[in-house]
Amino acid sequence: MFAIGDVAGEPMLAHKATHEGRVAVEAILGKKSVFEPRAIPAVVFTDPELAWCGLTEADAKKGNVEVQVARFPWAASGRATTLDRHDGVTKLVCEPGSGRVLGVGIAGPGAGDMIAEGALAIEMGATAEDLALTIHPHPTLSETVMEAAEVFLGHCTHIYRK
Repeated sequence: MFAIGDVAGEPMLAHKATHEGRVAVEAILGKKSVFEPRAIPAVVFTDPELAWCGLTEADAKKGNVEVQVARFPWAASGRATTLDRHDGVTKLVCEPGSGRVLGVGIAGPGAGDMIAEGALAIEMGATAEDLALTIHPHPTLSETVMEAAEVFLGHCTHIYRK
């Protein structure tokens, strides 16, 4: 017996159901297949958009999981300036010490498109350093992920720190 989508449980998202469907078909065909995602992105299509994946800061607090959070305000983003949209933020929830990315949250225009990089980082076990060393095009909103990683590492180019 196979089930996908809402009947399979939370989160009730179409993109999760699509992935579950692929896994079910592979299993029906006798292939080894499992559904064990580390991060399922979620998006709220408001203005500004809200998107997140992986461990949230609130869930970490609830579960007594020690995390280090790095935020990059879009007020420091050149692309956000050209769009006159300084109301955004990109947040990384990382494991202290290793810097492994456990969660990502983005608020701002296009957050739903940008969250895929966060989901990939979590699935691949990437660290904040990996994100910081990944060359992002400039000026774009996607580079706020790199900038948030630089905040985590303590040397963000576009935020002054004493």
